[in-house]
Amino acid sequence: MKKICSEQSMKDFGARLIASCDSGGVITLKGDLGTGKTTIVRGALQACGIEGGVRSPTYTLIEFYPLENVSVAHFDLYRLSDAEELEFLGYRDYLESNTLCLIEWPERAEGYLKDVGLEIKINYAGDCRMIELQAFNDWGRNIITKLN
Repeated sequence: MKKICSEQSMKDFGARLIASCDSGGVITLKGDLGTGKTTIVRGALQACGIEGGVRSPTYTLIEFYPLENVSVAHFDLYRLSDAEELEFLGYRDYLESNTLCLIEWPERAEGYLKDVGLEIKINYAGDCRMIELQAFNDWGRNIITKLN
C-alpha cells in the first residue's frame, strides 16, 4: 500500500506507472468518485508527452492515444449500462501487445474484462489516498516490482 497526499503525487505515480510498462496490457483502476483514477491516467499520458486536457472519457467511454512505444486506450465504464456493451465498444480489438488499456470502473463490466494484469485500488484516507496494487499475471508482477 502506498499513501498519496496530493494531486501532483498522484500524477507522479501515473508517470512512474506508465514508465514501468514496457509493453501493452490491462490495468484496472477501482475507487469511489474523486479518488484519483483519472488523475493517475492524466499523469501517465502527460509523462508520454500528451499536451492539453486529459479528461475522463465518461461520455465517449474510450479515448485512444496512439503513442510511439506503447499506445494507451483509456476506458471509463462508469456510464456502461450493461457489461455486454464492452463487446460493442470493440474492447477485444485493444488487447494488443503494444496497447496499454487503463480501465476506470471495471466492476461495470464484470465477466467481460479479459487478461487483467494489474488492479489498482484507491481508497480515501482522510485528505490522502491509499493505493493498493494487485497483480494477476507476470506482466502485472513485473510492474509492481519496478514501482517498488
